[in-house]
Amino acid sequence: MRDSWLDRIGNTPLVPLNRLFANSRGIRVFGKLELMNPSGSAKDRPALRIVRNAWDEGLIGPGSVMIESSSGNMAISLAAICSLLGIRFICVIDPRTAAANIAIMKAYGAEVSYVDTPDPETGEFLPARLERVRQLREALPGSFWPNQYANPNNYLAHYDGTMPEIATALGKVDYIAGGVSTCGTMLGCARYIADCGMATKVIAVDAAGSVILGGEKGPRLFPGLGAGIVPPFGETRFMNYAVNVTDREMAAGCRRLAEMEAILAGPSSGAVIAALAGMLDDIPDGSTCVAILHDRGERYMDTVFNDEWMRGQFGASILSEGGDYACSI
Repeated sequence: MRDSWLDRIGNTPLVPLNRLFANSRGIRVFGKLELMNPSGSAKDRPALRIVRNAWDEGLIGPGSVMIESSSGNMAISLAAICSLLGIRFICVIDPRTAAANIAIMKAYGAEVSYVDTPDPETGEFLPARLERVRQLREALPGSFWPNQYANPNNYLAHYDGTMPEIATALGKVDYIAGGVSTCGTMLGCARYIADCGMATKVIAVDAAGSVILGGEKGPRLFPGLGAGIVPPFGETRFMNYAVNVTDREMAAGCRRLAEMEAILAGPSSGAVIAALAGMLDDIPDGSTCVAILHDRGERYMDTVFNDEWMRGQFGASILSEGGDYACSI
């Protein structure tokens, strides 16, 4: 498992977003480019830690079968790692999984189990996906379920990696903003902040229509941010601020990030940009802020970065709003 590209996971760049957040108040905003992990997202960190621990404990090895539920990025990370290690990987997905993500995970050799009917009690796909995982594990004795939703190695990957990297690079960090789904990224950062006695305030960003941060359940266009049920890591409040962002705001944030900083990122990153921009008036002068940019935008060329799709979802005006999307102060 050593001496491979797995050793290049983490230590992602931290870059100033000076054009997007230009201001005269001394506020600095940095983007943590998790999209530059080898398979393209922050999920490489927990995927590696979960797999490495299971490998070391003898739970998996060459020829093992791994089964996980994922809307995309975790599936891609696990598919790539399993391909390298000779592990059969089956991913349970639903209709919200982007076609590009499915193609990428299949390119790594993953098998796909498609759930097309939501859970009858909750109306959500996640419980239905987890039930499919249970059925597959029963049919394949000895198979391994990483359980990204409750495996402590999920948040520990960020406790031991993401936040220490940020703190080492910047020293004083006043605010850190990132998206929530399993809540592993922001929980890990928050626990590191608390344990180290840092004054950093945590901004958890969720999708409008998600219930993780107490929002009202509703439709959501994009995978990878939010959920219709509260995951185990989200059951205790670990953030200082909870912000819900609409699909339109996510898409606009992606477009502005590409336009102003030449960084092509996905909707969860666009949501973080939109949330931080909306809070800037209340952030003290001279503050240092970090925005976690979770995954690559190439996976959304048929949606967020497709003009026809954007017009169909949000109306023609969305394409002329770039210059009016107020990230500067």
